This record gives sequence, structure tokens and C-alpha cells, in this order.
Amino acid sequence: MGTRSYRPYTPSTRQVTISDFAEITKYEPEKSLTTTVHRAKGRNNQGRITSRRRGGGHKQLYRIIDFRRDKRNIPAKVAAIEYDPNRNARIALLYYQDGEKRYILHPNGLKVGTTIIAGPEVPIEDGNALPLSKIPLGTGVHNVELIPGKGSQIVRAAGATAQVVAKEGAYVTLKLPSGEVRMIRRECYATIGQVGNAEVRNLSAGKAGRNRWKGRRPKVRGSVMNPVDHPHGGGEGRAPIGRSNPMTPWGKPALGKKTRKPKKASSKLIVRRRRKSSKRGRGGRNS
Repeated sequence: MGTRSYRPYTPSTRQVTISDFAEITKYEPEKSLTTTVHRAKGRNNQGRITSRRRGGGHKQLYRIIDFRRDKRNIPAKVAAIEYDPNRNARIALLYYQDGEKRYILHPNGLKVGTTIIAGPEVPIEDGNALPLSKIPLGTGVHNVELIPGKGSQIVRAAGATAQVVAKEGAYVTLKLPSGEVRMIRRECYATIGQVGNAEVRNLSAGKAGRNRWKGRRPKVRGSVMNPVDHPHGGGEGRAPIGRSNPMTPWGKPALGKKTRKPKKASSKLIVRRRRKSSKRGRGGRNS
């Protein structure tokens, strides 16, 4: 994948960088692998907004992705690489030898025509899926299960990869993209390689409208609101927030407050916590 920029004919084309979609080989999705999904637009079952800044956006079909990779020891040929509007990674269309078709996340470097396979004794090659116990130390993996047979839940974003760093007893230790080091059951499956489309982090929307197409509504800082609307609001000009710590609109601590449950069962499997977030704003001007 590469990026494409424009001559500054308009204010938005001055800033925008988009994907060149060079790796895409098929532009219409496989009809049998698509479905419709209700778009809640940030509302609950009573129609009230429970998640702000969501709504609108272009109509989308959901592509059914094979996160389980449970079709074992049956070779599949990569038929096409497609765009998926529901995620920042690309997806690969597989044709299995028995005639079935499935989508998987597109691993970096996987070409059309390549044959891949999932199973406990398959080669260590990009796109193949194996139990963590069968993957050599130091290998990069993605699409990792947390519960055997449930399907992958982590390391699925574009450019993401985790590293197998240790094996001991019933667990394999992975270093995740966040920096967290975590133990996972040895029976859990993972896919060899890195998720493709890593350059997505270099893209720039260029204008607010492009985010509206994605269903993201405007975000307004709390410090520019009135006191009735936000704890940071009020004051003359660019006033500080007037509190010792940033707050959410509902008066709860924000920006750095740990929200993980202290008694969560999986905490004992975390060897080292992830790196600290750098989202805390300067001068109390963030909401």
C-alpha cells in the first residue's frame, strides 16, 4: 500500500492524504459473505444518545470475516484482496479446495494466488494459522484468540503484530502491540505475520466531511462549553478548566484514570502492563 496526495486546489486537498488502493484486486464484495447490520448511531434501545459523536455516514455492508480459522488442514487459495469499510485492514477472499469461500484479514505481503492453510502441523508461513504452542519463539503473529475455539479477539488492526516471547506449561507469553506482555493458553490459534495496510497511520482526512462519511460527528472541547454543559465550561476567554484534574461531562475523572476492574480474572495473566497513554492534554484545554 502507498499513499496519495493532491495539489492544493482546495483547502482540503492541501491537507489530505489517502490510500492509493494499489493492493486491491476486486472492488465488489462476495455477495454470500455480506450481511446488513443495524447501525445504532450511538443510541440505546430507548433512542437516547449513550455514545456521543456517532451518526450519519455512508451505507455499508458488513463483510463476514473468518476469525476462527477453524477449517483445518484444507488448503485455500487467495482469490482476491478487497477493501472493507468496517475496519482499517484489508481483507483477503479465500477459495477452499472443497468449494467454500471465506474472508480473512489480509496479512502483509500475502499475494493473490498464494495457498494458505490452518492446522496444528502446517508450515510457518505468512497467512497460515497454528496453535500458539506450535509457533517458534520470536515469530510475529496476529489475529490471536484469547479463549480456545472462540475466534480471534486481539491484534487485528492494520499493521498490528504480536511477538511470541516465551512458552511455559499451559501458557504462551506474547508481547502485544501496546507493549503489554500477556500469557495466553497454548491451544489458542494465531495467524503468522503482520496485518497489512500498515501505512494507514500516515493518512490524513483533510476535512471534516471525510469523517462525517465514516459516521463520526463533530467533537467539541469541554472548555469552550457553558458551565451547564461541562465541568470545564465557563470563564472569560481561554480560561483553564478550574479543577485539579480533567473531568468527563458527568464529573468523573478523565484522561489517565484507570478503568480496568481491579478484580478482573484475567489480570493474573498479565506479566507487564501496557505503556502509559499520552492523551493527557496541556493546560486543561481538553475535554
